[in-house]
Amino acid sequence: MQSNAYWPPLGLRSPIAHTIFTAYGQRYGCPYRWHPQQEHLFAGAQGVPLYGQGCRVPHARGTLIATYGITGDLTNQWYLHTLAHWGQQRQFDVVLFDWRAHGRSGHLSPTLTSDGLYEGKDLCLIAQQCNELGYTAPYWLVGYSLGGQLALWGAWFAQGTNNDLIAGAAVICPNLDSNRSLAHLGQTFWGRQFERAISRELQRLAQQLHAAHPTSIDLAAIAGINTIAGFDRTLVIERLGFPSVEAYYHASSPLHFLPQLRLPTWILYAADDPLFDPALMPELVAIADRNPALEVVLCEYGGHVGFVSAPTCQRLWGDPDYCWGIHRLLDWLAAKTMQV
Repeated sequence: MQSNAYWPPLGLRSPIAHTIFTAYGQRYGCPYRWHPQQEHLFAGAQGVPLYGQGCRVPHARGTLIATYGITGDLTNQWYLHTLAHWGQQRQFDVVLFDWRAHGRSGHLSPTLTSDGLYEGKDLCLIAQQCNELGYTAPYWLVGYSLGGQLALWGAWFAQGTNNDLIAGAAVICPNLDSNRSLAHLGQTFWGRQFERAISRELQRLAQQLHAAHPTSIDLAAIAGINTIAGFDRTLVIERLGFPSVEAYYHASSPLHFLPQLRLPTWILYAADDPLFDPALMPELVAIADRNPALEVVLCEYGGHVGFVSAPTCQRLWGDPDYCWGIHRLLDWLAAKTMQV
């Protein structure tokens, strides 16, 4: 495990305030708008069409293939746009995409999410198509929250298929065990508020899918979705062949394969992340201690996908803004690409 000097502004020492600030406070104030040069239609696993956007830079050192968390689309993900901006500044080509059932990919296909079981294969196929399109190798899979889970699955599938285009993964606050973390959310007042907010977004996502593909999703079933597990129980698990949502979450959780992961992988976590079971953190550290391919950075503060830095912290690191987690991710990738 690595430990880095990080501290947030005093007002964001609360993990709840930090998470809310990251999720909502910056959504409409992001100074880094994503301006893609090209649009792409990728073919994912099972032939599922996936909408993507790309931008290339002169003398690139590699390509970041990235997506976002449990809800949203390419038009409204300020954190992803910021990552793309600074990735380009650090001489990486960048490819962003709407993952299954999200954004324009959801308009193209009614295929629902699988929390990595097929999205990991999607990422490997996107890398192959990026290579054909002329994006600079090697390819690094990047994501945060549930998008981080997808990136870990992509690294796992790349390893199993000897996909030498993919060099590794770098993720921030990835979901590692849905069963345990959803149980943890239900135990606290704020955890239940976060789950309700996410559930409303999932219900909206399902309504958008119904509008685009009215014969594929039952509108009456959507009305009853009021939890994250309810979304998966109602719409996902039967199509994937799982007998229960618990079995689905067990199968899709990356924690089980991290000890065997061999591609270089960087994981940033906050010990105060309010969305995940805190007992996962020492387990992750123990796995990383035994697996040299994993580099885990565990910070005392950070909330969920926050890591907003105080001005003194920015000066210490020489960062151009307060997105400490993004800059450390790119530091690691820059160091790795010098070794390739």
